[in-house]
Amino acid sequence: MAKKVLAEFQLEDGTTFLVEVPEPINEDAVEEVSILDEPILKAKETFEGALDKVIPVASAAMERLKTGLTTPADGIEVKFGLNLSADAGVIFSSVGSEVSFEVTLKWGQ
Repeated sequence: MAKKVLAEFQLEDGTTFLVEVPEPINEDAVEEVSILDEPILKAKETFEGALDKVIPVASAAMERLKTGLTTPADGIEVKFGLNLSADAGVIFSSVGSEVSFEVTLKWGQ
């Protein structure tokens, strides 16, 4: 199991919050700081910046499902898991060795 460390993320409005994350691989993407003698890594990217990487993936999935169906669905729901990383930002999470997306399509009666 990977060692966990505390990482501080910042929102664009300046608000900060701590997250327990896997120890980073890329040390250049974080800055080491400490609070009360506890080592904490500070992510150089904002939380919103990390999430910005997810938006194109989510948009592509939704757009493809909307336009690719021969019988358009009345509702489409796509679920996927994300992990927060101090150095990589947001990572699509996996169970076992695979990343899975849950897709729900709904048609009216």
